[in-house]
Amino acid sequence: MYKLAISVVSLFFLFACNQGSEQLKVVKHNNFVPYSPPVPYKEAVKKAGEIVNNMTIDEKIEMIGGHNSFFIHEVESANLPRLYLSDATQGVHLRKNLDAQLEKSVALPCPILLTSTWNRELAGKYASCVGEECRAGGIAVLLGPGMNLYRIAQNGRNFEYFGEDPYLAARMIENYVVGMQRTGTIATLKHFVCNNTDHRRRTSNSVVSNRTLHELYLPAFKAGVDAGAMAVMTAYNQVNDEWAAQSDFVVNKTLRKDLGFKWLVMSDWWSVWDPEKAIKSGLDLDMPGDGDLNWSMFNKFGDTFLRSNAKRLLNEGKVSESDISRMARNIIATELAMELDKKPVKDTSLLEKFPMHEKIGLQTAREGIVLLKNENNLLPIEGEELKILATGFFMDKRMSGGGSADVEGYNWVTLIDALRNRFGEQVVFNPQATNKEIEKADIVIVSVGTLDSEGWNRSFDLPDEMDSRVREIAALNSNVVVVVNSGGGVNMAEWNDDVAAILYSWYPGQMGNTALAEILAGDVSPSGKLPISIEKMAEDAPGYPFLPEGEELYTGWDIDSQLDSAVYDIIYDEGVFTGYRWYEAKKIEPLYPFGFGLSYADFEYSKLKLSASKIKPGETLTVKFVLENTGDVEAAEIAQLYISDPKASVDRPVKELKNFIKVNLMPGEKILVELEIGPEDMSFYNENTAAWVAEPGKFNVLVGAASNDIRLEKSFELMEQN
Repeated sequence: MYKLAISVVSLFFLFACNQGSEQLKVVKHNNFVPYSPPVPYKEAVKKAGEIVNNMTIDEKIEMIGGHNSFFIHEVESANLPRLYLSDATQGVHLRKNLDAQLEKSVALPCPILLTSTWNRELAGKYASCVGEECRAGGIAVLLGPGMNLYRIAQNGRNFEYFGEDPYLAARMIENYVVGMQRTGTIATLKHFVCNNTDHRRRTSNSVVSNRTLHELYLPAFKAGVDAGAMAVMTAYNQVNDEWAAQSDFVVNKTLRKDLGFKWLVMSDWWSVWDPEKAIKSGLDLDMPGDGDLNWSMFNKFGDTFLRSNAKRLLNEGKVSESDISRMARNIIATELAMELDKKPVKDTSLLEKFPMHEKIGLQTAREGIVLLKNENNLLPIEGEELKILATGFFMDKRMSGGGSADVEGYNWVTLIDALRNRFGEQVVFNPQATNKEIEKADIVIVSVGTLDSEGWNRSFDLPDEMDSRVREIAALNSNVVVVVNSGGGVNMAEWNDDVAAILYSWYPGQMGNTALAEILAGDVSPSGKLPISIEKMAEDAPGYPFLPEGEELYTGWDIDSQLDSAVYDIIYDEGVFTGYRWYEAKKIEPLYPFGFGLSYADFEYSKLKLSASKIKPGETLTVKFVLENTGDVEAAEIAQLYISDPKASVDRPVKELKNFIKVNLMPGEKILVELEIGPEDMSFYNENTAAWVAEPGKFNVLVGAASNDIRLEKSFELMEQN
């Protein structure tokens, strides 16, 4: 659907303005080029069909379930080896219970930080790092990118995902997929679909309308499919009353028919409960394929693995051999398309690239850390005589999300190490600093955050001891900088007004604290912008309340594994109004809005022009405006383009992000930005016709620095169809 850029092109253009003519550099996007596998689909499917026709039914059944928890079965007759599948999106998760693992892998910044860069090209480079490390470790399939939309701040896996906006997520995902698969590693889009909470995720039922699905929760998956992703993983949750892995609506209709996905579809681990439904749903691969049936999670269902049930279902006439053949054919065709029969997966020469991967991780952190507050320009810290007190809760700890996405990393630089490396003896570290030390410091840097993880949700509120400590310090010193490490939004309202500066550092990876110190010192101007809205209180959010009545938050895996618990409904009654769409429609002011982030420079937007005041259906509109760095430091700005449909036959958001660009500008530099709006950008999903509709009439083009900071506005008319 979307064909946008992975890089920036610079041209020279004569731009006429009221004051005369001036020659400006034009910055715009190249056409996006999807990934094409070495062997085209038709050829791969034809060859896979020939292989499957020569396999026995037992050989085909061996293919449709995983082996040894993380492997796809080999096909010796086709020279296809046993293939290893590994987590995660932000690097290679090392499973030390398996043989021949990598000794180390780079812990990159978490994906929500990557999204905070709003840098499409960087998303591709980041993914290439992960793909190369997969190849170095003999990993054929990466179980990522994780890409479920940010619906509630409390979701324990938000750090693995790409924020609240479907358009922003889609653009980052498509570049991630291409960057990953160009290394020869298969990307797996997950978790399909509406897996937006980890509270009893295995027994939750997402009740969602088709319009909401298509406008919010499918666009990133659609972008990944269109970008050429070779695998998709279904989710744990139910979708409209059926578990995703065995849902004909989810797999056959939505994924395969609506999104046009052709390749390998696998289940998440232990998420099939009815083998007959799963075989007929469009699923190809049941993971892990076998396992310990004494686990409490299986007590209710018994043996539900496809490999151990397929022969029985065939004998009972409940499934056909053609069903099994289709599954095996899709798996083998995916492998053949990637030429896994012709070249080894493992390439140890790529180990030499790890230092470059660290550099890309460092650059990602530089661009993705978000400066939320900078009262009286406290930052950057200038002056070698200033005494800096470092205190708080995570100064000397490795901060990263947990679960299958955790990447152990190496060469970790803690926050206190990074501060000492940059500021030397100016820094005094005391996690339990006294009142006297706090009062005497010129600047106090306080570390707070959360430890998010797969398997459970966490509170929107920080622990009481953190909140109270920040308030105590702020009462003693007016120059307080709070550094927040978290995978999503947290409640900062209790002390937001009392501190001078706030930096949202997410989980920045093994080199990320070095980037944070560079930003604090002014070596780098912050350029990250929020890919989420951060509410003032939990009750403001569209997904509130998210807990079933009478239940409380938990940690650990016990409750996640209790499948005898009753399935509970998550009603997506906010519809298409999530994130900034919700806050604007309800006129609720968030603490920090979507798209917001401060810089050490100032930027001026001017001279907005549209290529036409009226366009015909199917035509593209070009939007041009001038962007100038009016500050005195080099810095990058993320210009955001939103569309507003003020009069529609259905309720539409006040505005929706439909394009953006990140550009680096020297002090005083002025450029002409050129962005496009396509027919799909004006459309909404019509449930009655099951089609995208762009209604004729007036549309507003809104250009600015954040969702709440619109600098320029013009209108155009979409004409009637002739």
